[in-house]
Amino acid sequence: MSYTVTFEDKPGYLHARVTGSNSRENVLAYLGDVYRACVARDAGVVLIEEYLLGPSIPLSSVFQVIDARVPNALHAIRKIAYVDTNPEHDLTRMEFAEDVAVNRGLNMRLFPTVAEAERWLRDDG
Repeated sequence: MSYTVTFEDKPGYLHARVTGSNSRENVLAYLGDVYRACVARDAGVVLIEEYLLGPSIPLSSVFQVIDARVPNALHAIRKIAYVDTNPEHDLTRMEFAEDVAVNRGLNMRLFPTVAEAERWLRDDG
């Protein structure tokens, strides 16, 4: 797999930074890494900052990834902020991912910047 994920413990949340190649397999794998890091650190709040190279994955793959990862996340993560920093990616696919996750009960939001995501994560409301 051609991706790297690093973790930084921040006050009140875990910051995961992901770089590498964009593929269904890499997204599935790094989301598994994020889940395991949250469980190991007892971190129920996470910011995922993603910069993956290559075109956006197909909508069917987006659905499959979210469908596969949400069940575990529901038990361990109470809030996810997501920022895709690659401007070449199709924002509508990320909005679809957010809709699918939210419809399955996950408290996830997509943000255009890390600063906006951090503000939401720190909000107790």
